[in-house]
Amino acid sequence: MVDLRDGGWNPIAGAVTGAAWLVWQVWQTPRRAGPLVFASLIGVGLWTMGLMLSGARDSAMMPATALTLLEGARPMDLRTAAAGRPVVVNLWASWCGPCRQEMPALAAAQERERRVGFLFVNQGEPQATVRAHASGLGLPLQAVLLDERSELGLAVGTRGLPTTLFYDSTGALIDAHFGVLNPAALETRLQALRAAR
Repeated sequence: MVDLRDGGWNPIAGAVTGAAWLVWQVWQTPRRAGPLVFASLIGVGLWTMGLMLSGARDSAMMPATALTLLEGARPMDLRTAAAGRPVVVNLWASWCGPCRQEMPALAAAQERERRVGFLFVNQGEPQATVRAHASGLGLPLQAVLLDERSELGLAVGTRGLPTTLFYDSTGALIDAHFGVLNPAALETRLQALRAAR
């Protein structure tokens, strides 16, 4: 509920709570009213800019990054792998602890979902490392792809791993999540993805 990245933030409730706190502080110590109001206006301005930048990101299209399918080492680009369907694209690496933590939830969702594809794109590791790690997970992952130069991460402007991207069937970015994605947050984003088709 507290983790903003998992969608536990309600902007209206946050604004009302922030305004109530500001009124309380000004009422308690009127001499601090000027600095508090000024700082609040700066905060609201930065928040608004962040929302505007987020809106620009959400209209981004899927990049045509060259990848290699782990099984069969067949080259393909991300758009071909998506095959014109809604997809969840997970950027991960074997050394990434949070990636390992969220992988069972993603694998279970991949098993359940029939209309949404899941692409697991490894960032920057050789085929032998990825193959050994994938088999050691004991999860029935399908569509594991290699991005040995980490070009997809650069193309989508990711801040790190794990990053999960949600694209509709036209290749438009619907949502993006940085960090561990829990099952409830994943289901919420899958509902939005199904509705966006």
